[in-house]
Amino acid sequence: MIANWWASLSPIMGIVWIVTLVATLVFIIQSVMTFIGADVDADFDTDVDLSADGSDLSNIDTGTNLYTLRNFVNFFMGFGWSIIILKDSIKSTAVLILVSVVVAVALVALVMYLFKWLSSMQASGNIDVKTSAVGCEGKVYLTIPAKRQGSGKVQISINGAVREYDAVTEDEELKTGSPIRVVEAIDSNTLLVEEINNYIV
Repeated sequence: MIANWWASLSPIMGIVWIVTLVATLVFIIQSVMTFIGADVDADFDTDVDLSADGSDLSNIDTGTNLYTLRNFVNFFMGFGWSIIILKDSIKSTAVLILVSVVVAVALVALVMYLFKWLSSMQASGNIDVKTSAVGCEGKVYLTIPAKRQGSGKVQISINGAVREYDAVTEDEELKTGSPIRVVEAIDSNTLLVEEINNYIV
């Protein structure tokens, strides 16, 4: 029966179903791993110039980085399910694609806002960042530019809880996944970090 249903799909709808199911599966895995405190997200390393004037758009501090696996997964999941659900109701292909893109972008924005809100709730909890974060270890979540030329993000463990903060470094660029130690809490949301490997004799 499934084989007959799959054979009845057009090539384009077959691709849509594959992308949607894969994105949904990854979304479920990400959600489960997030709730148990594991790090499953990553940034798309944007070392290449993304703008016409040669500036790196990934280093613009918008408060939330768009170039993450989670956001791409959310976009394709929202886009795919919108097409699957609305294809019989919206006859115009152009309108269907437009509506699906709008839904996908709205889903990405919603999830980004949710995670930003959860992060702010964590940061404003019972932890005094300036006294509790210094000396804590963790990993780079979003690449940190060298010599305080921009900020990235880190995930550190404080009192057994994994928390995410903006971070800068006085050293060379720190890539995603690099082990770090907090040197100073610049403010309640931003940390000065160093790479642990730099101090291994």
